[in-house]
Amino acid sequence: MANEAAEAVEETKSESTPSKPSRSDRPRGRNRRRRSRRQTYYCPDGKCFDYKDVDTLRRYIAETGKIKPRRQTRVCSRCQRELAREIKRARYLALLPFVGGFED
Repeated sequence: MANEAAEAVEETKSESTPSKPSRSDRPRGRNRRRRSRRQTYYCPDGKCFDYKDVDTLRRYIAETGKIKPRRQTRVCSRCQRELAREIKRARYLALLPFVGGFED
């Protein structure tokens, strides 16, 4: 009698709880699209930025003096690395300030 009651309880549990979908059936995270590579208008020329071109470099520096991130500057990764290097070089040579407050 106890065995029959235990079997009945197990049957009702298995019927009431839906089984989880397998890992392959579940969607993973968000449906992210693969982005195409960004191409800067500087890239085809070869060298992207120059430390002596201060007016161009100032466009990529925030008012606080920080270098803007790549998602704001919209340049490719290679040019962003070169941009940061040239900004730091211009700062070292006192062409750009280390902190904000520069006038246009």
